[in-house]
Amino acid sequence: MSNSHEAFALARLYREGSRYWTSEDGQAHWRAERACLGPICESLHGGHSLELGMGPSLTDMSPIRHNVRWAPTAELAEGTSTLVCPLDALALPDECFHLVLVHHLLEVVDEPHRLLQEAARITADDGCLVVLGWMPLGLGGLARLTPARRNRLPWRGHWRTPSKLSDWLAFVDFRVERVDYCGFHLPGSPPSNATLETLGRRHNVPLGDSFIIHARRRNRLAQSQRPSLRLQGTLGGGALGHATRIGAAAPEPSRRTAEVECH
Repeated sequence: MSNSHEAFALARLYREGSRYWTSEDGQAHWRAERACLGPICESLHGGHSLELGMGPSLTDMSPIRHNVRWAPTAELAEGTSTLVCPLDALALPDECFHLVLVHHLLEVVDEPHRLLQEAARITADDGCLVVLGWMPLGLGGLARLTPARRNRLPWRGHWRTPSKLSDWLAFVDFRVERVDYCGFHLPGSPPSNATLETLGRRHNVPLGDSFIIHARRRNRLAQSQRPSLRLQGTLGGGALGHATRIGAAAPEPSRRTAEVECH
């Protein structure tokens, strides 16, 4: 498939995902995930974070100074701090983000292993890689048994267990520090029951609609001369520009909106 066809398919997926996350059910799940993610984000520090997903920002409560969003095309970029490039070739230096968040993308992208590898590559040695996914054993997983739903987001795609993703993370030299579950609700209703959510999260019952994996690099290197990230042009200015990939070689994206240097 050509780069243009890949970008078109990814843009179509992005629009479909955005419609879900602005729907009533999507907003209910987003609120549950944000509340569960809050304590993790509040404990992180560093210069930059990156969100890879199709919904609204989840990390605005983080003390990390600069949050970069991702979009598949320049037309879908929400603001100046937007990275526009393919998910399998992030135009960024190695180990330059203190928080990298992958939000419900591993279920639906064509090359989930490559996406996870790229997310791991750009996570700093002392940073945190967070993966949010749909829980196959939750009520949402049971709802996928309906044939009509299997062709629509969020039920479409390959839902994998945290145990499976832990194996994938081990392959990129990351270890899982914790798995949290959220999105608890009664059948036929969105996750808006505060009592169920409180009980489910307190006991961390693996029956919520979503799981949140917090992972860190297995071997943290000494903080002697960690790469620093300078974001220029569009990430701090007003117009869309270009991104320069510095680090491990990868296919050059066709369109990007960040100019990044590692020094």
